[in-house]
Amino acid sequence: MMTGWLLMSASSVTYRNTGRIAILVAVVALIVAAIVSLPVQDYSVSLLTWIEGLGFTGYIVFFALYVLFTVLFLPGFIFTLGGGALFGLGTGFVVVSLGSTVGACAAFLIGRFLARDMVARRVAGSPRFSAIDSAVGRQGWKIVFLTRLSPVFPFNLINYAYGLTRIPFLHYALATWIGMMPGTLVYVYLGSLAGDVARAAVGDRPDASGLETATQVVGLMATVAVTWYITRIARRALREALPEDERASGEAAK
Repeated sequence: MMTGWLLMSASSVTYRNTGRIAILVAVVALIVAAIVSLPVQDYSVSLLTWIEGLGFTGYIVFFALYVLFTVLFLPGFIFTLGGGALFGLGTGFVVVSLGSTVGACAAFLIGRFLARDMVARRVAGSPRFSAIDSAVGRQGWKIVFLTRLSPVFPFNLINYAYGLTRIPFLHYALATWIGMMPGTLVYVYLGSLAGDVARAAVGDRPDASGLETATQVVGLMATVAVTWYITRIARRALREALPEDERASGEAAK
């Protein structure tokens, strides 16, 4: 009876591992196909144009695509700008913030439960990740929050890499969401201004007055200045939070 149970357990483990491998192969195939066969930036612009004509459904589609782009390591920068251009500053900020956070959380869960070995191999030997991993073990969400304000890893990669650390998922999600807000606000603001200019150029929106334009530009400059100041503070705090020997090795690896 025990032998039968062991065989069933082994079969279950093998089945789960096979399923994980199949999913990973499919994800890699999608990434390769997108990068090799598609002009990603041009395709993103086409997607945004299509989304604009969907009405309310466009919000849902935009959100889903942002999550997908984040998980598949595809560039989300143009989507962040596009959110502001399509939906305006307020709504665009909400949609982009939720999309980027859910995408980062999905990648975190994949890195923790589905592709742990693959992600571990990708970051193995990285002094910078070793320093962050050690700091997260001591200070948890604070390190995640600081790295979101002042990124030390590419956004898409660190989403997966954080899955290898001991931080609780809810702590990671909240620190990621709040920490990304300043940068999200800047890019969505910039996209909303570009959208206003584009709509005015084709007659879909009356030309803005000089005062309105000046107010928008000053608002953008103030937002950029505040975000830059916050980023400097975060970078300084992050340096102080990392162990001195690991910090030095991380700097040497830059």
